[in-house]
Amino acid sequence: MQININNLQGSEAGNVDVSDTVFGVDFKEPLIHQVVVAHMAAARSGTSAQKNRAAVSGGNHKPWRQKGTGRARAGTIRSPLFRGGGKVFPASTRNYAQKVNKKMYRGAMRSILSELLRQDRLRVIESADLESPKTRELAAQLKASNLEDVLFVVGGELPNLTLAARNLPRVDVVEVGEINPVVLLSRENVMVLGADAMKKIEEALQ
Repeated sequence: MQININNLQGSEAGNVDVSDTVFGVDFKEPLIHQVVVAHMAAARSGTSAQKNRAAVSGGNHKPWRQKGTGRARAGTIRSPLFRGGGKVFPASTRNYAQKVNKKMYRGAMRSILSELLRQDRLRVIESADLESPKTRELAAQLKASNLEDVLFVVGGELPNLTLAARNLPRVDVVEVGEINPVVLLSRENVMVLGADAMKKIEEALQ
């Protein structure tokens, strides 16, 4: 399969050969859903914790005698009925991670990239590095290309592009090794900078 290499203005600047086994597979929605849910679940901290009546300090004696006070009987002030007492069903620390093996993960990534390519939302551009880290310059280039929601995938560090993009709320820059299903689906357009970056993605998903 051949993919055209364009510049931000849309004119062609060559092409790159990519494998059909990576960029030409079927769309597998259940697999993508499972992998995306697992990826988002792994990002949850799971550190919320509360104390039950056994974990709350104090309350080692009966607060008042059993009979004769006119009050309800009570065995400890750390009962959930009292202020400062333990919780009945306390939240506890837990791990939200779900198991996803490498075969499933790579399959989901190949399916996402293939579908983005079919929808013309994945493009290879020659270069988007800027002469200076100016947000205004990058915004002008994107506006001229009628692009607003963009993810730039770069093969190496491009400090000018990274600095210029961080002030644009709907523009992200990630390196090839940092792409994942969530970040690929978070933007309307995915711009891969150069044939080398495209080849790195292909090698990682073979």
